[in-house]
Formats: sequence, structure tokens, C-alpha cells
Amino acid sequence: MPTRRRVSGSTRTQDNEEPTTASLSARLDSCLEALPLAYPGPGGACAVVRKGEVLARHTWGWANAERRIAFTPGTLFRMCSITKQFTCALLLDLFPDPSMLDGDVRERLPLLREAPPSALHLCHNQSGLRDYWAVAMLHGAPAEAPFGNIEAARIVGRERTLQFTPGTRYSYSNQNFRVLSEILQERTGRSFAELLRSRIFERAGMANALLLADTRAMPDGTEGYEGAPATGFRAAENRILWTGDAGVGACLDDMIAWERHIDGTRDDAAALYSRLSVPVTFADGAPAVYGFGLYRTIELGRAATGHGGALRGWCSHRLYVPSERVSVVVMFNHLSDPYEAAIDLLAAVLGEDRRAPAVTAPIPDWLGAYVEPETGLAVRIDAAGGGQVRLRYGNRPERLDPQPDGTARSATARLRFDDGGLWMDRLQENQSSRLRPRDGAPTKDVAGRYRCEELDAELTVTDAGRVLYGGFSGFLGQGRMEMLEPIGPDLWALPCRRALDHSPPGDWTLSFQRSDAGRVTGLEVGCWLARRLPYVRVA
Repeated sequence: MPTRRRVSGSTRTQDNEEPTTASLSARLDSCLEALPLAYPGPGGACAVVRKGEVLARHTWGWANAERRIAFTPGTLFRMCSITKQFTCALLLDLFPDPSMLDGDVRERLPLLREAPPSALHLCHNQSGLRDYWAVAMLHGAPAEAPFGNIEAARIVGRERTLQFTPGTRYSYSNQNFRVLSEILQERTGRSFAELLRSRIFERAGMANALLLADTRAMPDGTEGYEGAPATGFRAAENRILWTGDAGVGACLDDMIAWERHIDGTRDDAAALYSRLSVPVTFADGAPAVYGFGLYRTIELGRAATGHGGALRGWCSHRLYVPSERVSVVVMFNHLSDPYEAAIDLLAAVLGEDRRAPAVTAPIPDWLGAYVEPETGLAVRIDAAGGGQVRLRYGNRPERLDPQPDGTARSATARLRFDDGGLWMDRLQENQSSRLRPRDGAPTKDVAGRYRCEELDAELTVTDAGRVLYGGFSGFLGQGRMEMLEPIGPDLWALPCRRALDHSPPGDWTLSFQRSDAGRVTGLEVGCWLARRLPYVRVA
């Protein structure tokens, strides 16, 4: 058996005389040394587990740079949306038939005018509910505003319409999992924190894991940081309360225990992770890539399950490749990309080359502005660096590779010209639609005050020196005014660069409507996380 050694906060398998082991050790050493420079920030932690054995357990830098608290394998970390799989594991443990909770879901949506989603729809992000962190921005929430149970209940309880029929589409919605955790508390009469500890963490050997719902501070002094090397880092300010959507705190050793538990129970169909990672479909039978708080993906040509997590100042990612029995965990207390770091480590373990093949296909000639008809959202397509195409539709820009057949593709999206029009295929979302061109410049006669009845919130558009600005307001405050970006006739974008959550909703599409006489009477507001909200002009 290989021996182990500890160097600079890391435990690594020592080289022995077996060539393959020596090669693996050298690849991991090289990758671990490169991570802090490739993903710079105050500190981080990562681990690699193969066949239940820890190949790498590595930490570096500072958990709190001001107080000079070093990162260790026992440093607590905000796992954020990785929480969702633990929420679903707890649900399946307590209620093997989740349909028993469908009535509880309905009770939490008292104003909903449509057939409600089921508990399983919530588990799979197929509920059709708009994401409450995105909707909070429509209520004027400042990025560092306090947001707790009262605010969450008010947003969720006012939902009157859905974005789509439950089960037909995928859309990320954090409150799906908050609602589930609240139902579990009410059904059992026990706190969500106690349920997680006794039924999940203790069984998996996660000795330090706990619910850290309050994001203002960490009990061991760990800080999350915003910024970049060029501008410096500062402690991020968060004042929100998370539960089943993102509230778990854990250290690197806790996550190693979770990964070892997953591998140790891999052959038991009744084990929690086996049940979490079963295939999931949409209502039409099409396969879904998300279910029970886990993404089902292909990484380096192999099926994998995993999830990321983020809050301002915190980013993490974990994944498991069952065919190789390999798990990777990466945790940063800054805003570098933990997914990319995790794939770097996975490639080192598997001996794969991550370098992408050179793109040789020309940029297509269908770049421009469009509207996706089902969601009503703007679609902007332009050339990006490196011979790629930039697609702006979701909550962040996507880069697609042009293909010799005239299409452009990424792992989750495809653009293709067919039947005389441009089509967008959203593979993850079970959606394919012909885009509607919106060429031309918008007119500027859209200034005014607009009100959304469903939200009881307003949008103000102002002409300030021949430049249009817009800002939202509601029960959470008065949002800052942002310069509008013209897209096409009566089509504008209102940027949202910072939000309560780590990942802002991105650009809001403002699609203005006119009367037969040509006067602007209202508009529809939406982003990928919260679509098709009608506003009426009131001034």
C-alpha cells in the first residue's frame, strides 16, 4: 500500500515504484501547485477521492486574511447550493414517496391561479416557479439588503402565475428547495438543522457539517471575499437567510466524508445518493439533466453527477464519476471558477488532456438581435474572441463554437439555421424554438412609470439627458437606476450586475407594448430566472 505524507496543509499519496502511480502523483502535484495561481484569491481547499481512498487533501492561503487565520481541512465553508442535494436526500429519507407532500406545496402557493407543481417538480427544478432571488430585485432589493423568512414568505406567497406548465421545462429556482425544507420542518415538528444533522450528516460521518442559515458571519471567523488580484480583495457583505436552498456549512474533511460515503454505498440501490442520481425525465419522457439537487453531466467523456454552490465571496463545486469511482471537491473563499478547477483535477486523475481542439469554422452570418417566443426574452448573438460566438439569453453570456455545418454549439445550447430561420435548442431545458428577428433601433419615447399587479412593484424609466435609465422598486426598497441598453424596436435591456445572490439574474428584457395609436401602454419584464411579468403604464 502507498504511504502518505503531509506537506503545506495537504495529504498526498507518495510516489512508489509503480509507474502509473508515480505518473498520477506527478500529475496531481503539478495541478495542486497550479491551482492557487490559476484561480487566485485569499485561499481555498480541494480534495480528490478514488475508490474510497483520499488521493489529495489540500488547503492553501487564508480563511481570514485580515486576522491571518489559515485555511485547514477543518475550516468551515459555505457550501451554498450544494445544500440542495442534502435537502433532497433528507426528503427521500423521510418520505420515500414525495407525492405525499404535494398538498403541502399547494398550501404554500395560496394565490396561484394554475395547477400547482408537485414536490418532485420542485426537486427537479421543473416547478415553473420564478426564482425568488431574481424577483427580489424587481422589488428594489439592494445587493446587501437583509432578507429573511418574512421577505421570502411574502415573495413566494404572492406567486399567481407560473413560467411554464410544471414538468415541461427546466428553470433554476432556489425557493423550490426552501419550500421543501419548510415542509419537512412542519411535517416532522423538528428543525431543518436537527434533521440534517441526525439523518444525513451523522450517517455520512460529516462531523462538523451544520446548517449555517445566517450568511452574515461564520462561527470560526472564515471570510468570503469579493474582488480580483488587479483591484484587491475585500470581505463580502451578505445579509440573507438561507435554508434548504443553500444553508449548509461544511469543511473539506466533511466533504471528503460525503464523497467516501457515496462511493461506499454505490452498489446499494436504496442508498440515498443512488436514489438522488437516478435518471430523471420531463413530462414528455425526454431525459432531464437536473434532478434531486444534482446535475447529470458528461465530464471528459464520462457520466458524472455534481453541483456547484456560490454566494458573494464563496464558490464551490463537487462531482462524482461513478465509472471511475472518482470524486473531486473544490472550495474557494473568493469568486474564481471552482468548476473549471474541479475539471483540472479530474483531468489530472484520469490522465486526460483538457485542451480544446482549435476552432476552424467561420463565424456564421446570422448574428444579431432576436426574441425567443416562449419566454419573451431577448436573444443577442455576436462574435466573441477566439473564433467563438457569444450568446446572451440566460443569466450569463455563453460561448458557442461554430461548426463546419453552419451551427454553433456548447454543452447546453445550439444555434442552427433551418427552415428559413434561426433556431435555438436549449438541451438542458427541453426547449427548441425558432427565434424572431428584432432588427432596427428602438425609439426613446418609453419613459414613464409602470406597475406590475402580481408583484405589487414598479419600474421607473427616465430620460436623463437623452439617455434612458431604469430602476425597480417595491416592498424591499428602491433599486439603483441603470442605463438601458438598446436591442431592437421597443426592446431594451436593463442590466443587473449585482444581486442578493452570488449569481445576479443578468439583463432584464424590457419589451414595450403600444396601443393602436402608437402610445406605449405597458411592457413585459423578464429574465431567464423570472419570465413574462406584465407591467402597465401608470404615469
